[in-house]
Amino acid sequence: MIVNGPGVSLREDDIGAEFVPPLPKNPRPKIVALCEHCTNRMLKRDELLPYEYWAFDAAATDEMADVLLKMKMRKPYTLEAAVKATGMDAEPLEKLLDEMSYIGLLEYNWENPTRTKQWVLPMLVPGSAVFMNMRQSQLDEHPVMAKFFEQSSKNALAKASAMVPLGGGGVGLHVIPVEKAIETENQSVSVEHIEHWLDKYEGKYAASPCSCRMSRARLGQGCGDDPSDWCIAVGDMADYIVETDRGRYITRDEVYEILQRAEDNGFVHQITNIDGEDKIFAICNCNVNVCYALRTSQLFNTPNLSRSAYVARTETEKCVACGRCVEVCPAGAVKLGQKLCASSTGKVPEYPKQELPDEVKWGPEKWSPDYRNKNRIETYDTGTAPCKTACPAHIAVQGYLKLAAQGRYTDALALIKRENPLPAICGRICNRRCEDACTRGRVDQAIAIDEVKKFIAQRDLDADTRYIPPVVTPTTSGGFDEKIAIIGAGPAGLSCAFYLAEKGYKPVVFEKSNRPGGMLTYGIPSYKLEKDVIEAEVDIIREMGAEFRYGVEVGRDITLDQLREEGFKAFYVAIGCQGGRLPGIPGENAEGVSVAVDFLRRVAEQQENGGTADPMHDRTIVVGGGNVAIDVARTAARLGSEHVEMFCLESSEDMPASTEEVMEANEDGVHISCGWGPVEVRCGEDGRVSEITFKRCLRVFNDEGRFDPKYDESETRTVSADRVAFSIGQSIVWGDLLAGSAVELGRGQGAVADPKTYQTAQPDIFVGGDVYTGPKFAIDAIAAGHEAAVSLHRFVQNATLTIGRNQRSYRELNKDDVEFGSYDTASRGDAVHNYAREKAEPFREYLETFTEEQVRAETARCLGCGASIVDENKCIGCGLCTTKCAFDAIHLHREHPDASRMVKYEKKLPTLAKYALKREIKIRFGKKSK
Repeated sequence: MIVNGPGVSLREDDIGAEFVPPLPKNPRPKIVALCEHCTNRMLKRDELLPYEYWAFDAAATDEMADVLLKMKMRKPYTLEAAVKATGMDAEPLEKLLDEMSYIGLLEYNWENPTRTKQWVLPMLVPGSAVFMNMRQSQLDEHPVMAKFFEQSSKNALAKASAMVPLGGGGVGLHVIPVEKAIETENQSVSVEHIEHWLDKYEGKYAASPCSCRMSRARLGQGCGDDPSDWCIAVGDMADYIVETDRGRYITRDEVYEILQRAEDNGFVHQITNIDGEDKIFAICNCNVNVCYALRTSQLFNTPNLSRSAYVARTETEKCVACGRCVEVCPAGAVKLGQKLCASSTGKVPEYPKQELPDEVKWGPEKWSPDYRNKNRIETYDTGTAPCKTACPAHIAVQGYLKLAAQGRYTDALALIKRENPLPAICGRICNRRCEDACTRGRVDQAIAIDEVKKFIAQRDLDADTRYIPPVVTPTTSGGFDEKIAIIGAGPAGLSCAFYLAEKGYKPVVFEKSNRPGGMLTYGIPSYKLEKDVIEAEVDIIREMGAEFRYGVEVGRDITLDQLREEGFKAFYVAIGCQGGRLPGIPGENAEGVSVAVDFLRRVAEQQENGGTADPMHDRTIVVGGGNVAIDVARTAARLGSEHVEMFCLESSEDMPASTEEVMEANEDGVHISCGWGPVEVRCGEDGRVSEITFKRCLRVFNDEGRFDPKYDESETRTVSADRVAFSIGQSIVWGDLLAGSAVELGRGQGAVADPKTYQTAQPDIFVGGDVYTGPKFAIDAIAAGHEAAVSLHRFVQNATLTIGRNQRSYRELNKDDVEFGSYDTASRGDAVHNYAREKAEPFREYLETFTEEQVRAETARCLGCGASIVDENKCIGCGLCTTKCAFDAIHLHREHPDASRMVKYEKKLPTLAKYALKREIKIRFGKKSK
């Protein structure tokens, strides 16, 4: 047990210690007595802790302390009884009691036969520490109150947590399941239903701010939620909340709206659990990243402190490892594993179970101080479906294939957009790492995942069938007003805008070009990605609430400081790699020489708004061997260039361009010469390029794998050229964008930033996509934009950027050790190549979208590798997982009926003692009997 300094850390960071001065040499005697009187510690009540002392010192005058010291904890006092107990006159005493109620030192109710107002000295948690943290002005003036709540909510339970029986034993709060998760459970009892408590307190509800959210935020570990209205006071507590300026009355319909919004956000319903089965005073909607009640079970690994009577279990045959249940589980009880048996054992791997204090000694070595991060680990060590693992955005491939197989195309599109807001684009240009990893490839050929995605995403191209996700925002007010600027409308910027809009923001996207898309629009030829596809995806983001300002270059037309003056609180810089690189050889600046990105942009601009690009004649030489070089060569060929030839350093086997791209270039008549490096560009008398000389490249990389070409200077080749395009790398064109900022630039002039949060040395500037990583693929930028949206939300809400984030770290199952079982033996389907269209309109998309019949055939080939696995020892029975599953694959089962036994706080000690004795006997003698 660690007890230190201004607070008791209990192996967590001692947050808020700066708000707790050392105890004074001469502490106020009445405050010292009050600390001992009001604490709900079972042991060492006389130990004066600084955070308790300074909180009560800030909250109570000596006169208040005199009154409080004469009141017994949790005993109701009418004014008459209070006069008798204190000896004070009724009028000043009543005024003092109400003042202390406003501060939060007291609560009041009318729970007596005559409905006479009575005041109660509550315990600290849930009680006075909670009430004192429900008013922002008090926290601003006395931040020690936030520390007071944070420590009081765990100190008393540090040693007792392992001795708490199912049901909580009169301690704290208690999970109450999502109503619809148990509505068909015929064994349930009334106290397990939210509806029971709403009926009991019909007409008496008040919404109040969440004290946990407010406390954590004041201590620098907020989660980004708006704290307002998440706690629902019921009965007389509703009157207390409203009359002491902590909340507002709400209707039953408004209660339902708050509960639904909480479930949408993945917040856990909890009810107070200190008054027995006949009374609660609040229903809370808790975020595990800040909630002190959930912390008691998660930090100490003692789920009895929180759990309901229910346990979640998956039906493996229905589960498709989409991960929605995993993402929402507050306790980290659900993780992704595999459905296929291991060939070495003939069984599905055994998954570990969380150790429980029921049968072993329990102490700090059993705790999980880092539970907020550990609970967000999505995958078991043995791995899960390779497709989800390999995808940079970790799209639930297995899930959307299954939904498509069932004809549920809108649901499939919704699932894709959980991680990828540009599925129609990616269905055409993704580099398909999911297919490279597909387990089916070990049998014959990988599933045509991208073709299925393209089919599903066709719905986005039609305004009548497109899917616009609902706004799911962690505020009850409907959205956030903070202004966030996104600079660059490429895939990273568009992704960021999408997920901020989904969170309830109205992001503003600044784009220097006339159209959105970045390199999607100006760097990818239309025969691969038609521009109306990009426009359709952007229209959805615009409809979700994002604003786009085109023709605005930040740094030239407007500065970051000017945007700050306009009220922008944060910036996401995602301008990509817009420039090209030249090789540094003689003649490279001759007329007719360009870099690939400029070449492709010029053609795209000519084709804007239905225009036609200038035809090309004569000879085009492309230097480079990647996919961008292929795009340039194929574009030149389709514009009529009589001879198009590519020269690259690499051998044909080592060319960075994909095999598919090379094959398509050959079909377009492009000649590819491998193993050559440029030496000199030569010009004619008119200063225009006339030929280019190459030398033989013997190797590209040295033994350490670094780029270090070696040449045979004696073997050269000179070819005539009317134009030369260099596709040997891209560069970042910053302009004056970062002028005056603290952003640091690193290798390749890329922005230096935190690899997880993307925050730069200038705290309000975040970066992502190619401007951070260097040139990569669209799906990488999309994944980065999603993570940036998480960071930007947290930043503008003054929350921690790191604690409690989903780890997004997936492991692939061992494909060398799986039994495939029975499977559909159909071969992989291919998209139809429309040669007639390609010939007639060379810059139109020529690969046909799959038909429904092809989709059904292709999705049937999926081996269904992954599945969600529940650790019932960690499950707290909230039922949130059941609300996210699109496959009816996870349900609650009533396996812990004793967890619904609600005990009054006054019976806490005998209840804990009885269970502790039973547990001790089990520990001592259970091992001997084994």
